[in-house]
Amino acid sequence: MEKAADAFRTISEVAEELDVPQHVLRFWETRFSQIRPMKRGGGRRYYRVNDVDLLKGIRALLYGKGYTIKGVQRIIKERGVSHLADIGRGQEHHGDSEPASDHTITGKLTSAKPTVSRSNPPKVNDQDASSVQPAGVIAGLTDVQKEELKLAYADLSAAKRILTGEKKT
Repeated sequence: MEKAADAFRTISEVAEELDVPQHVLRFWETRFSQIRPMKRGGGRRYYRVNDVDLLKGIRALLYGKGYTIKGVQRIIKERGVSHLADIGRGQEHHGDSEPASDHTITGKLTSAKPTVSRSNPPKVNDQDASSVQPAGVIAGLTDVQKEELKLAYADLSAAKRILTGEKKT
């Protein structure tokens, strides 16, 4: 038997519909204050239709368009929750998920490949030693890409703190 379109959904139903694990939905609740499922006895979550649409919009930007959590938070701040719910309902207009200004950091990850990595360090001889960049600097990245990496690192650090139960310092 199928539920009515406006019926509440459990976390397992929403997780299945969005094809994400339940713990991801619980994590998103910690990152997006706009996600507020109704909680009943024992902490069971019940999601309204609007909650599910918002989650679909968040998923579309994070997984479909490659945005970071901070990038999606910025879109919510700039365009509002209803914009993300529209994306979740498939009502996105072309280009709507891009930030208003080309000069802001989008929070969208790019597919740039650094020229130096830990697994493939540069080969250095005595003649080249003066041209080697300091440790920790990744060659070939733009300032925007470096800032995007900083945002991604901040997201990962926050997730680690949540998972380990650390307090923010």
